[in-house]
Amino acid sequence: MKIKRFEDIEAWQLALRAVIDVLAFINYGLKRQIQDSAGSSMHNIAEGFESETNGEFIRFLRYSKRSCSEVQRELYIAVEEEYISHGEFKDVFKQARRTRAAVRGFINYLKKYGGCKATNREP
Repeated sequence: MKIKRFEDIEAWQLALRAVIDVLAFINYGLKRQIQDSAGSSMHNIAEGFESETNGEFIRFLRYSKRSCSEVQRELYIAVEEEYISHGEFKDVFKQARRTRAAVRGFINYLKKYGGCKATNREP
């Protein structure tokens, strides 16, 4: 599969899903923190895609991966404070884990193969 747009990256698609899942939370402060973290994951993938080198792209992907972990940490607070149910916790935690794994896989791909980034981007 050729990646011509950041929207083609599976990790970005999963990060978008995590942002949408987080929007249902009710505590504004905590919701804002989780939403920002989830959004950061998605934004860093898109921003990194515009990098001049794969090394720089990987740096942004690492930021994205860390943001997924931040979402998971904040979810523990949300469930402990009973802002979300255990089912919601599991669903969003799993989505963040899947996103982080997809980002990690994409980093490994770029490291191993040098990626297709430079040749397959739209002008």
